[in-house]
Amino acid sequence: MNRDALRQSVLESLATVAPEMEPSTLRPDEPLREQLDIDSYDFLQSLIALDKKLSVSIPESDYGRLTTLDACVDYLSRRLAEQGR
Repeated sequence: MNRDALRQSVLESLATVAPEMEPSTLRPDEPLREQLDIDSYDFLQSLIALDKKLSVSIPESDYGRLTTLDACVDYLSRRLAEQGR
């Protein structure tokens, strides 16, 4: 899966908890929770949606690495490569 497709997947998972978000206004290097004004539970729900969508396991110990859009894409790219996908 290429980076653009991963980015789109992240945005779709975020839309499940922040349907009013405007993807074009998100800064890729700024914390997502602050930009979307969502709490930790909503962010967790978006990660669960992402896990289901991509069939990639995201251990709880890695949640802290997924703070920005770029960080999410980088992380998922590595995880999928580790799984040979």
